[in-house]
Amino acid sequence: MTDNAQPPHMVYAYAVLRPTPEAARAVAAVRGVADEQVGLVETGDLAAAVGPVPAEEFEEDALRAGLERLPRLAALARGHHGVVAALAPLGAVLPLRLATVYRDEDRVRQILQERRDQFLPLLERLAGHVEWGVKVYTDPGDPGDQADQADHSDSADQADSGARDGAAASEAAGERALGPGRAYLAARVRRRRGAEDAWQAAARAAARIAEEAGSLAVGRVAHRPQRGELAKAAAGGEKAGGEQPGGAHAGGAKARGENIANDAYLVPAARAEDFRSRVLAAADGQPGVRVEVTGPWAPYSFSLPPEAAVRPEPA
Repeated sequence: MTDNAQPPHMVYAYAVLRPTPEAARAVAAVRGVADEQVGLVETGDLAAAVGPVPAEEFEEDALRAGLERLPRLAALARGHHGVVAALAPLGAVLPLRLATVYRDEDRVRQILQERRDQFLPLLERLAGHVEWGVKVYTDPGDPGDQADQADHSDSADQADSGARDGAAASEAAGERALGPGRAYLAARVRRRRGAEDAWQAAARAAARIAEEAGSLAVGRVAHRPQRGELAKAAAGGEKAGGEQPGGAHAGGAKARGENIANDAYLVPAARAEDFRSRVLAAADGQPGVRVEVTGPWAPYSFSLPPEAAVRPEPA
């Protein structure tokens, strides 16, 4: 083997935390993304939870190719979160980005030393806090859903809904009186207008929810709304197809509607359930809007500032 030969293993890093006996016991009980035994790499008052992974699967090109396949991405996300979730009850944990891989443990120690002045304040800030996710979707709903919503609306809403339904019925009747070509174009215009109305309703609901959530949270990160295949994967489970972190999931995982808000909130752990109930209450009774509240999680969205983010390194 030459000096430039690929080593048989690389080091996958999951999270940064304090080195304690409790942390050592916790990692000893979990397996990582490659079913490897996870351990701690320590340097002074910091540690990283890491595991040895096969170099042929986790070197730069192979890893990039794997992350482009949703089944592989989902499996990697589940394994990554499994380790972080096992450590989260210990206190402040800084989850590292998915697929953070280093050549060896010496490089991990070097990162911990170089970024000590960034990691330690973050550990202090995040102690006693959890992350909640809030997503807002447009939701065309089923006819049965719409009837249920009407049953729970007040009289003014019912009158308004009846007026809209009457107008829509008249418009549809007018379309039937047109020739086939003109009727088709008129129907398209009506559907487009309905989609725009749904988006505006969801945007108003998102603003109300953000105001309510912001009164309880100490931090917020607005993620890019999910689209396409990523949105489909998320509909089956958060964090790229994995199980719901923390097990809580409100609002249903229906793969319909457009995601217009995808926010993460940093919430004191003592107010976690209050946050969930008040956000759901703010979204209650909003026809054409679907809200998902997920958590509590380890603070993925708040663990690293952008300039300090640890990225996968080439071997």
